[in-house]
Amino acid sequence: MTDCIFCKIIAGEIPGDIIYQDDDVLAFRDLNPQAPTHALVIPKKHISTINDIQSDDAELVGKMFLAAQKIAKDDGIAEPGYRTVMNCNSGAGQTVFHIHLHVLGGRAMSWPPG
Repeated sequence: MTDCIFCKIIAGEIPGDIIYQDDDVLAFRDLNPQAPTHALVIPKKHISTINDIQSDDAELVGKMFLAAQKIAKDDGIAEPGYRTVMNCNSGAGQTVFHIHLHVLGGRAMSWPPG
C-alpha cells in the first residue's frame, strides 16, 4: 500500500523507533504514548482491519502476540501486567488501516476501557 504510514515504516521510507523486528512482524514505540510502555506491533504484510484477516494469517497474528510478549518482558511489564488492544474500524478507534496490536503497560489500567 503506497499511502499506508505503517507500510512506509516497514519499507524504511519514514523513521520509527523500532524495538523489535523479525521476518514477519515489526514493533515500534507509539508517537503518542498512552502509558509508559506503548508499542505497536504490526505485520509486515498489509492487512487493513481485523475483518480482513484470513485463515492463512492465523500464524502471523500469533507472531504479533509473541512479539508483544517479548516487548513486555524486555520493558519489565510482563509480571506486573500489561494490556494488548486491537481496534477494528473507525467506530472502535482504528485510525491507521493496517492492523496493529497496542502493547500498553507501566501503569495501572482501568476497566472497562473507554
